[in-house]
Amino acid sequence: MSLTLAVLIAGPAMANDGIGSVSTGGIIVGKTDAVAMKKEVLTVSTELIKVEYEFLNESNSDVEETIIFPLPAYEAGYHQSPTYYGQPQQFSIEVDGKPRDYQTVLVARLGGKDVTARLKALGLTDRQVAYFPSFTPFDRKVEPLTAKQKKAMIEEDLLARLSDDEQWVPAWSVTVVYQWQQKFPAGKTVRVRHQYAPFVAAGPGASYLGDGNEFEKKYCGDKAFHATWNRLAKKQGESGFVNAKWVSYILKTGNTWKNGIEDFTLNLVKGKPDELVSLCFPGTFTKVNPTTLQVKLRNFRPAQDLNVYFGNVDDAGENTGEAPALRGSYLKTK
Repeated sequence: MSLTLAVLIAGPAMANDGIGSVSTGGIIVGKTDAVAMKKEVLTVSTELIKVEYEFLNESNSDVEETIIFPLPAYEAGYHQSPTYYGQPQQFSIEVDGKPRDYQTVLVARLGGKDVTARLKALGLTDRQVAYFPSFTPFDRKVEPLTAKQKKAMIEEDLLARLSDDEQWVPAWSVTVVYQWQQKFPAGKTVRVRHQYAPFVAAGPGASYLGDGNEFEKKYCGDKAFHATWNRLAKKQGESGFVNAKWVSYILKTGNTWKNGIEDFTLNLVKGKPDELVSLCFPGTFTKVNPTTLQVKLRNFRPAQDLNVYFGNVDDAGENTGEAPALRGSYLKTK
């Protein structure tokens, strides 16, 4: 079967739907005029996201910055779609070839307000803030709230009732952030690498292309793509089910560095040569090998984030994510 790849410049990306696709992305620094991202190589597949950076401090003085990697926010009280919370698996960071420790920061927000300190003042543990077990598929023990805690939290609207249940549940959302302090010596290149197993959307919902133009807006499927997809669907008989996975990645964080991303490479890696790949992205992709497609851009300032459709995949089982494993302030990379 011939490869079909649709690569066009699209309009605004639509929001991810409810089957579990969430976006994670690159490391972020507060807007800096000293440190430039000279190079980024981003490799995306359904199994692994790997990012390799080269940074250069172009000023005359050493600079130390707080580097953060934020995860998607999730509602603490109700997890209908479990992949919308938790952390990517096997997250690791290397700086100049050496594993780097990082801090795990937990932030709770309610109505746009940071309520983390208030919850801690009421005596809640990180696990109580991060994980409410009644509405998740995970069998993890979390200590119950005391009567005093519950009373205060109800009075302060920190707990709420679900419309279809009488139980009080957390009203806040949670964001987990990995962060570390990074020194950038004047005039020297610092190489950073991080990788993780991404959240993916999978199953029938990921395969459905929709009746309107939503798929085209998000993934830019062209005529060749649709022709191949329809041929594959026809082979499936009545089900018309083409195994697929969606992978998302936040690209716009690259704009926080001086000059954006000066030298950018994107590698898309398929599980097998006859997988379909469709995405909205500028530039022209080349076929590096039977399973890898590559595009290179100079002075890249991402205008939108990355959404990649992998079709005709062998394994389209659901990725159910995992609850945050908050094991103290610092976690060692593996």
